[in-house]
Amino acid sequence: MASDVVVITDSVANLSPEMVTRYGIEIVPIVLLIGGKLYRDGVDISPTEAYKMFLKDPDKFNTSPSSPGHYLEAYREASKRAKNIFCVTLSSKLSTGYQMALVAKEEAGKELPGIRIEVMDSQNVTASEGFIALAAARAAGAGKSLAEVVKSAEEVKEKVTFFAFLDTLRYVYRTGRIPKITSQIGAMLNVRPVLTISDGAIHFKGVVKSREQGMSRLIETLRKKAGKGPVHVAVMHAFAPEEAQRLKERISSEFVCSELFITEFSPVMGYATGTGTLGLAFYKD
Repeated sequence: MASDVVVITDSVANLSPEMVTRYGIEIVPIVLLIGGKLYRDGVDISPTEAYKMFLKDPDKFNTSPSSPGHYLEAYREASKRAKNIFCVTLSSKLSTGYQMALVAKEEAGKELPGIRIEVMDSQNVTASEGFIALAAARAAGAGKSLAEVVKSAEEVKEKVTFFAFLDTLRYVYRTGRIPKITSQIGAMLNVRPVLTISDGAIHFKGVVKSREQGMSRLIETLRKKAGKGPVHVAVMHAFAPEEAQRLKERISSEFVCSELFITEFSPVMGYATGTGTLGLAFYKD
C-alpha cells in the first residue's frame, strides 16, 4: 500500500542504514567537525570511522547542531514523495533540533504549498527516539493517515526509554554539566555512570565498577521494567561491537522479543561519552 506520509528524524536516533531504507525514513544528519573538516553523521562518515578518528585525537573532535536549512532540505526531499510529513526530533532539552525543525516548517509553508508538516519533540534520544520514528514509519507504510501516524508515534513515546553506562567519565565535561576536574577524577576512580532519560532530560542512575557489572545492570533493568516480554529492544554501543553482540545474545536467551537488533551510538554522543558505551533502548508491546 502506497504511503502518503514520509517520516523524518535525525541521525542521533541511531537507525541503521538498512532500517532507513526499508521504511523510507529521511534522516537529518548532525554535523561532525573532525580535524577541521566537516562530516555529515552517517552520510560522509560511518559511526565506526568517526570513533576511530576520535580515538586518534579526541581534542580535534567536535559537533555542530542541525540548522533550519538541514531540516528544510529534508522537507524538500520528503515532499517529492508525499503530501504529508512527520518529523521526529531529539529532545528539546538536549538540543536545538526541535526549534530548528519548527523554523524550517515555517519556511516550508511558503516554499512548499500543499505540503502538511507535523513536528514532534520526542523527549528522547538514541534508539529510544529511533523507536518512535520507526513506529511512525511502520504506520505510514501500512497506509495510515497523518493523524494515525502521529498517534502511533505518541503511543511509543509514552512507553520507550533507554539505559546506558559509560566506559569513562573522561569526556563528560564537554556537555557543560559537570566541571572538567570532576570528570577527570571520576575517570581516575574508574567508575562508570549509568544514565537514563525521563521528561526529556538525561538523569544519573548510579555507577558500576566494571563492564560486566554494567551489562548485568542493563539486563536487570530490562527485567524490572519490561518483565519477560514481549518487548522491543535495541542494543546500542559506541565502538564495542563484540560486547554488544554478547549483550544481544543474553537478551535473546532471557526475554521474548518482538524485535531485537544492534545499532551504533551516533558519534555526536560519543563526543561526550567516549568509546565503549553500552546501552539498551526498549518498550513493551
